[in-house]
Amino acid sequence: MPIDATQPYDDQNVFAKILRGELPCKKVYEDEWSLAFHDIAPQAPVHILVIPKGAYVSWDDFSARASAEEIAGLTRAVGHVAREAGLVEPGYRLLVNTGTEGGQEIPHLHFHVFGGKPLGRMIAG
Repeated sequence: MPIDATQPYDDQNVFAKILRGELPCKKVYEDEWSLAFHDIAPQAPVHILVIPKGAYVSWDDFSARASAEEIAGLTRAVGHVAREAGLVEPGYRLLVNTGTEGGQEIPHLHFHVFGGKPLGRMIAG
């Protein structure tokens, strides 16, 4: 179900539950600012999600309210995850969905890191 990114943060979303340890994940990286784990329904051979530990609904929310340290920490985490997964040389794709028309399905900001095969061009449908 698409998410209205203008609504308040819902602390019962699946990523909030993962951050609290209420749901398991296959963790690949964690630091004080972010958590990265394998997607449960991968769309590529490598499909890792990177989420901030703070309560941010979307990219818009995060870019408006996060501290400089949180923004830098999440950005560095995304890069670290791509490097550690061996995706830099062959290439990879980052995706952040925001809001209903952007296809956001979970009301917690998350980066998708895709790789491990040629991904082709992005074509809006």
